[in-house]
Amino acid sequence: MCGILGFVPATGKRETDLEGLCERMGMEMRHRGPDDSGVWIDPQIGLALGHRRLSIVDLSAAGRQPMMSANGRYVIALNGEIYNFGELRKLLESSGYPFHGHSDTEVALATFERFGWEAALERFVGMFALALWDREERTLWLARDRVGEKPLYYATVNGTFLFASDLAALRRFPGWSPDIDRDSLGLMMRHFYVPAPRTIYQDVYKLSAGGWLRISLDGAGLALTPGRYWDASEVATDAAQNQRALEPALAVDQLDMLLRKTICDKMITDVPLGAFLSGGIDSSTIVALMQVESMKPVRTFSIGFEEAGYDEAVEAQRVAQHLGTSHTELYVSASEAQAVIPRLPDLYSEPFADSSQIPTYLVSALARQQVTVALSGDGGDELFGGYNRYHLGQRIWRRSARVPLSLRETVSSLARRLPEARIEQFFDQLRPMFPERWRHKQIGRKVQKLAALLSIPDEMEVYKSLISMWPEPSALVLGSSNVDLVDQLRGRIGGMPTFTERMMLLDFLTYLPDDILTKVDRASMGESLEVRVPFLDHRVAEHAWRMPLELKVRRGEGKWILKKVLERYVPRTLFERPKMGFGVPIGAWLRGPLRDWAETLLDSSRITREGYFRATLVERHWRAHLEQRADNAHRLWPVLMFQAWLERYERPY
Repeated sequence: MCGILGFVPATGKRETDLEGLCERMGMEMRHRGPDDSGVWIDPQIGLALGHRRLSIVDLSAAGRQPMMSANGRYVIALNGEIYNFGELRKLLESSGYPFHGHSDTEVALATFERFGWEAALERFVGMFALALWDREERTLWLARDRVGEKPLYYATVNGTFLFASDLAALRRFPGWSPDIDRDSLGLMMRHFYVPAPRTIYQDVYKLSAGGWLRISLDGAGLALTPGRYWDASEVATDAAQNQRALEPALAVDQLDMLLRKTICDKMITDVPLGAFLSGGIDSSTIVALMQVESMKPVRTFSIGFEEAGYDEAVEAQRVAQHLGTSHTELYVSASEAQAVIPRLPDLYSEPFADSSQIPTYLVSALARQQVTVALSGDGGDELFGGYNRYHLGQRIWRRSARVPLSLRETVSSLARRLPEARIEQFFDQLRPMFPERWRHKQIGRKVQKLAALLSIPDEMEVYKSLISMWPEPSALVLGSSNVDLVDQLRGRIGGMPTFTERMMLLDFLTYLPDDILTKVDRASMGESLEVRVPFLDHRVAEHAWRMPLELKVRRGEGKWILKKVLERYVPRTLFERPKMGFGVPIGAWLRGPLRDWAETLLDSSRITREGYFRATLVERHWRAHLEQRADNAHRLWPVLMFQAWLERYERPY
């Protein structure tokens, strides 16, 4: 886990202090690599490659980057891990490659030298973003891992091509002055994140997951050619269309063995290793299999909150005790959690508004006190059908489609007039009568969402409604259009056989890399902690897509097969409970200790002066929230995160 950066100019546009500029850019993301740094320059070309190092494998000087290949042709800067580097090394050693150290970066270089660009990428099993300079062909190559665990941003400024693991590094380049992209801002208001390949800035991009970019120097300047070596939609569609019926017991055996294999790969490190443990299905599965493969107790970490409905520490403790892990938990006060909020614009150098960014940072900080690498259970929901929307969306659409649209629209209109607070009060009185699995948080908001779904005429519009915070961002963001991410991707998911599987693939393409993995990467790297995600090994993803849906979602129960694997190691009574998001009570905090902070950022005159939001709409939602006529935290938080980011970054150095 590290940070990479670099730049290459068009002919005749070279910077004078290549090394100094590269070092200054790298300092903006030193948290990604506090152990070491390096710069490699080609003064004749005007190219510079930079690296910030968090030492994980081969802690010696032989692991330093940027690194040159044995034949001197290639120079690489790599962020991440190539998990199968041991197997690749044996193959390359058999053909006589002269290795000097034992890092995965040196193996990656040798693989490029032996097999070429795309063939090498296809051989890698890992999470990475990398830059490879071909000195012979005068070509810069960039690539990102298949799922999008590691970030990579790029832009062209005054004829010079720039790239970095963090937008903060790009901002240090002379002449940087892109405009904010209002359509991207609208997408952030809808989804909590800016989806790739967009960024918050015009003409600044994220490299897409599974993609590569070739930057060639020729007499006319720089030629940029994009490509893709792995396409999740193609792989998933092909696998889903060739699903074979499996005996459930055999399917559980196969998944168990595959997960154990990939977890073993992720446990290879030269530094202390641990895992996040929430007590839920995904993290408990990862930890259980880690403990099976470990000769000593696995170090596990969880945090708890005193607020009812947000504390998972008790469940995590029970699982840890059963497995015999070396468990550390920390109960965090509201004031300690709120103290993270001023740091969020620095941790997330692009506006980002998933409020679970706060507990994710806190558990990362806790783990970093003892370990440098931690495994997490992210990805289980998208691959094995864990989100409520997967079975609810299918059920709602199947049943509501039988009722005439005009009648559904009437019922929807009446139901949506009920204030969320009134719905909450009503269900609070009835909550003791419900089974525990029905005692969901934010029931008022969910009932309102359900009411809105009744009037929707199309299944993909149902999905869009379920994932939208601001359903019509153009009403909020001045000068924006209602850019539709779901419509843009319809063609890539049409081959999936069911609505549920189409939703799962859409989340894998968008929500997973641009929300979940972004949250984990930035929060963990804020504490210089490397997080590895076994479920997102592409071999696991491909295996999951080949499974029939009934092995994942049965009778409204998600992650059926994953639960079957887990109950081999942990009693079902320890993990069978309602799904709980990894969140914090933002709504209550905004009415209480965060009110002054929010009032400053949401001040109508300020918002009018800045010119990004419709001030009257923000004011209306803020007042309704304060007066408890609605819980508008999910709509106010993205506005606040953009406002805090704007205050931090949109001013000169």
